[in-house]
Amino acid sequence: MFLRWLCLSILLTSIASAQVKLTVAQLSSFVKSSIQLRHDDGKVAAYLKKVQLTEKLDDKVVEDLIGEGAGARTINALRELRDATKNLTEAGPAAAPKPIVGTTIAPPSQQEQDQVLKKVTEYAMAYDQRLPDFICAQVTRRYYDPTGLEFWRQADTVKARLTYFQNKEEKRVISVDNKYVDLDYDRLGGATSTGEFGSLLKQVFDPSSHTDFTWSRWATLRGKRMYVFAYRVPRAYSKWQLLYEKIQTDTPGYQGLVFVEKGTLQVMRVSLEAVDIRVAFPIQQASTQLDYDYEEISGQAFLLPLRAEMRMRSGKDLIKNEVEFRSYRKFGTDTSITFSDIDEPLPAEKLEEKPATKP
Repeated sequence: MFLRWLCLSILLTSIASAQVKLTVAQLSSFVKSSIQLRHDDGKVAAYLKKVQLTEKLDDKVVEDLIGEGAGARTINALRELRDATKNLTEAGPAAAPKPIVGTTIAPPSQQEQDQVLKKVTEYAMAYDQRLPDFICAQVTRRYYDPTGLEFWRQADTVKARLTYFQNKEEKRVISVDNKYVDLDYDRLGGATSTGEFGSLLKQVFDPSSHTDFTWSRWATLRGKRMYVFAYRVPRAYSKWQLLYEKIQTDTPGYQGLVFVEKGTLQVMRVSLEAVDIRVAFPIQQASTQLDYDYEEISGQAFLLPLRAEMRMRSGKDLIKNEVEFRSYRKFGTDTSITFSDIDEPLPAEKLEEKPATKP
């Protein structure tokens, strides 16, 4: 599996004029970070002129930002936002994020952990051999943020037809932002990823990767009890490749989590986060998370990719891809799929991890 970052200037140009919706808290965070990072006052002000606030900006927030050291042009832009939002509802206190609460359920014995990992390794190494020939729709929503603060702006939506035949996957782009194209996936500009159908699992569980597994916790995912293992693959044995602008590559070590369904011992989620990236490499951070779920093909249930999320950072530039796999069908020369019913993202509850509770 590899992650690829291409044509950043094209992406930046395509969204440079887009209006950005922010909350007051996001605005404040952006300005404070810009002050700390000594961003150019004129560039910060120009960015703020593209901002549309979703709630009222009051004088106190503006005064606080002036006190933090906001520049003259930034202050003028803030005052314009304050005046433009005077009829909006005031921002309320930010809700604290709900952490995943720790569980008092005892971990499985070391013997059980070893047995689970042994079975899952056998499963992962033969995963792609168990898959049928199929086609499906792949929808990729690509986001970009030049501030480094996760103020995401959508760059485009790419729809592709994915064919899996004789253990090989092939992707063909059908549309970009609902405009018809006929393009090989490898020729698509911007950030992309491959390897969701088997190679990712193999890289984690292949004995040649020298993966170090440790127990993490119990969890609940899509209503089912999960073993959760943490793992790490040293750089020296890694096969996960990062590619930048078709010119530079790096093969960092990586770490992450594996969610294994209790009872069936099927892998339902795997995450990877790059570590030990080469210092001079343009990409400083890279991660991906892949979720699986059961899909029916010709009356038989198979565990297949449901959704992947890939993130990369180069300097302050952030990229995020949300990839969904829909409308699985058995492969055939006359098999067709439609894209009209996959415009809405998957519901959040499909992806939310919940704490495990005692039965």
